[in-house]
Amino acid sequence: MYNKTLKTVVCLMVGVCLMSSCIGSFGLFNKMLSWNKNATNSKFLNELIFLVISPVYVICGTADVLVLNTIEFWSGSNPVAANIGKTESILGSDGKLYAVTTLKDGYEIKDADGNVVNFIYNEKDNTWSMEQDGVKTVLLKMKGNDRAEIYLPNGKSMDVSIDQQGVYETRMALNDGCFFAWN
Repeated sequence: MYNKTLKTVVCLMVGVCLMSSCIGSFGLFNKMLSWNKNATNSKFLNELIFLVISPVYVICGTADVLVLNTIEFWSGSNPVAANIGKTESILGSDGKLYAVTTLKDGYEIKDADGNVVNFIYNEKDNTWSMEQDGVKTVLLKMKGNDRAEIYLPNGKSMDVSIDQQGVYETRMALNDGCFFAWN
């Protein structure tokens, strides 16, 4: 009787750990799929590659379900799904293209002239700062999930909500109460 109860408890504990409602991003499986779709310029060759390596999809999917998605659920980030080192071209509101590279702790933004600005997150202090030409400026300190302390250029700071109202208040403070909208 004791042996049967122990097996039941162990099975329930394993089930709770593995089936913790963690859908996850399936980062490993999706990276494999993305690679396979772009392996060649021919969709027929890509299909042939898929047929040959299809057991790898099973392994990637199983690793995502049993390990990586669980890590993502409990820690908030999937180690495989991270885009560290990936660079994307982003069109700015000024009409210029910027190369945005994801760093381990923030972003590097480079304009067409080669000027580089880094936005860095300091997990210990819970702050975002800007680094340009060797000068580091703290921009804001997160205060929970819905508030931030914004550091203004005049040396003052203000507490704002992290929503459209907070963005509006920050723009008003930075522009001495003048805010122009254009479309």
